Amino acid sequence: MQATQPGPVIPQRYVDALGKRDPIELMSKAAKRLRKLLEGRSEKELEWRPAPGKWSIKEVLAHLADGEMMIGSRLRFVAAMDRPVIVGYDQDAFVARLGAEQRSAEECLDEFRALRAINTALLSRLPKEAFARIGMHSERGEESLGHMVRLYAGHDLIHEAQIARQFSEFKADKRARRERAEEESREAERREKREKREKALRKADQASKSEKARRRLLEPRR
Repeated sequence: MQATQPGPVIPQRYVDALGKRDPIELMSKAAKRLRKLLEGRSEKELEWRPAPGKWSIKEVLAHLADGEMMIGSRLRFVAAMDRPVIVGYDQDAFVARLGAEQRSAEECLDEFRALRAINTALLSRLPKEAFARIGMHSERGEESLGHMVRLYAGHDLIHEAQIARQFSEFKADKRARRERAEEESREAERREKREKREKALRKADQASKSEKARRRLLEPRR
């Protein structure tokens, strides 16, 4: 996948996905939810892309693992420093250039689980007033630590829904490809039968013409 420029800023989508649920509790259970989603899935399913340029599920997991490293540093900057700058990053470049293709889905999930445990441990020990501290996002402007945590929890849910949807799309694509292959096979059989009939008709026609020619030759001349 080629790296692109950062996409549009869409934090409201993450907030909407979270709703009124506890963000830290959801974040602490994200790795377990992901593991349940991946249970029994094949490498083919995990590496399948729904369209050219779209992430596979393995690449989504790589994004979550690498993103968790970024989340950890952002949380610490805002919790400890006064109005630090939070630099946006190109998520497609991370997936394209940080060796995602050399990691298994299991490795990505393990990395995410370990980093997430470290980050939620930090959140659990911060005092309540820390969540009002402000960072300056390079694309979105002022964001409180509490708002950031809600965004990250919603971000998890968005990608979990994406993974579940792509498994369904893979299944539908596999069924459609099987149905196309079966139809192509049936069409090949019909074409073969048609060609055999046409060959038989040509052969019969040729035989008829030969018989007529033979009879003309045998007819007595006048």
